[in-house]
Amino acid sequence: MLKGFFNVPAPVNEPVYSYAPGSKERALLKEAIAEARSQEIDVPMYIGSEEVRTDKKVKLTPPHDHQHTLGYYSQGTKQHVTDAIDAALAAKNDWENLPWEQRAAIFLKAAELISTKYRYKLNAATMLGQSKNPYQAEIDSACEIIDFLRFNVKYMSEIYQQQPPANSKGVWNRVEQRPLEGFVFALTPFNFTAIAGNLPTCVAMMGNVVVWKPSNTQIYSANVLMQIFKEAGLPDGVINLVYVSGPDAGDVIFKHPDFAGIHFTGSTGVFQDIWKTIGENIHRYKTYPRIVGETGGKDFIVAHSSANIKVLNTALVRGAFEFQGQKCSAASRAYIPQSLWGELKGLMEKDIKSFKIGGTEDFSNFINAVIDEKAFDKITKYIDRAKESADAEVVIGGEYDKSKGYFIHPTVILTKTPDYETLSEELFGPVLTIYVYEDAKFEETLKLVDSTSIYALTGSIISQDRYAIDLATRELRNAAGNFYINDKCTGAVVGQQPFGGARGSGTNDKAGSMINLLRWVSPRTIKETFTPDTDYRYPFLSEE
Repeated sequence: MLKGFFNVPAPVNEPVYSYAPGSKERALLKEAIAEARSQEIDVPMYIGSEEVRTDKKVKLTPPHDHQHTLGYYSQGTKQHVTDAIDAALAAKNDWENLPWEQRAAIFLKAAELISTKYRYKLNAATMLGQSKNPYQAEIDSACEIIDFLRFNVKYMSEIYQQQPPANSKGVWNRVEQRPLEGFVFALTPFNFTAIAGNLPTCVAMMGNVVVWKPSNTQIYSANVLMQIFKEAGLPDGVINLVYVSGPDAGDVIFKHPDFAGIHFTGSTGVFQDIWKTIGENIHRYKTYPRIVGETGGKDFIVAHSSANIKVLNTALVRGAFEFQGQKCSAASRAYIPQSLWGELKGLMEKDIKSFKIGGTEDFSNFINAVIDEKAFDKITKYIDRAKESADAEVVIGGEYDKSKGYFIHPTVILTKTPDYETLSEELFGPVLTIYVYEDAKFEETLKLVDSTSIYALTGSIISQDRYAIDLATRELRNAAGNFYINDKCTGAVVGQQPFGGARGSGTNDKAGSMINLLRWVSPRTIKETFTPDTDYRYPFLSEE
């Protein structure tokens, strides 16, 4: 074993490429997209040292061009979940005993591979598989996953450096951060390739072994991530990637005695069911499992009458409609003072009408497709109900078409009532609901914002009045885990804005921070006494 107190490279946020016309990166990305579209790939599961394929093949298609085939993945069974657990546990001893700096090197190398060799392949996979435009892919499947890997290595080293500040004479106290006893289940979403990569890797970085189940609609880019991790030197069995149904995975994993934790991003309903299942099986486990989850959001933007109207408009159209509103942090409800609504509506109409909508291969398209037909059907039902409602009106957009891809035009609903369904229920699509309030009722409106939704993920206040900003910051302190002043409520950056919310939005364990990594270790305190006592008698027992 190497000897030394090692300093890791100081992390900095990965620069975001512009993909402007004439740029080198634009040409390289277009080449990667063309190459990916020109072939159909056979995507295996990764279990231990094996690439596992089954006879049950499931088609992978772009959401914006669902008649095109990108490839097929192998659908797994409960047996594959069992095999993945076995492979993880078999790899556990060697992996957790590997010096931490060797684990760090693997993930730093993965970050470098993404930054260079795989940048365009991974971005192209995200653009095609999840229908993200070049900028949305770049900030996700290049910059954010790189940032997660680099900053998490730094956080890991800082965690190991934390030691008891005091020692009695003749005593040395120290703390060891052990991996969890067992395996961890990473259950990841479709909307961010970076999240899908971070949930298993930050757990593995701390010496744990992982069974990873991605969303079916993210498998295309998950396969590229796994190729990168393996090329970076990740040992077999440390992260095992399986494509099985949720019920099949849960039926095996949540009954296994070595289940040690779950790292989850997804819907609130699914997370609550998982928590309930874990509780029902608590007697089966060798240790109490760690439950870490980031779920939904019904994220808000509140405008004060002093708001800069252009700042407000930009925050709304970007916050609500980038990546088709499919961000956990997307602005989906806004509270606008009466004095600003008329002018704001005009600005929003102008911007939204300028949006080009279509496939990601055309870089001039700002809006692409929602993820699949199920999402399309759910979102459009809400739009149709708003069109028929006496309490709401579709004032911008409202059109949709799924003949070629799952396209929904950015839609703005104006509601007359503060409890209309799209002000409280998560849609996860390009729909923004506006409630206009009387200027004098700003403080009353803040209470409305705080109480309308079960979620508490992100939110913004747009104001030039510092007293109004202070009031909103205090009154909405529990309404959002990430709170923004004069900005949109999306775009958290690793190392700058640790991300997560409470209430119905999750456990608020802050991805992209040391807080999250501390959930994947179990501390052991070691006290060594150099001159131990040899007699039980204390001085007070002596006779005078």
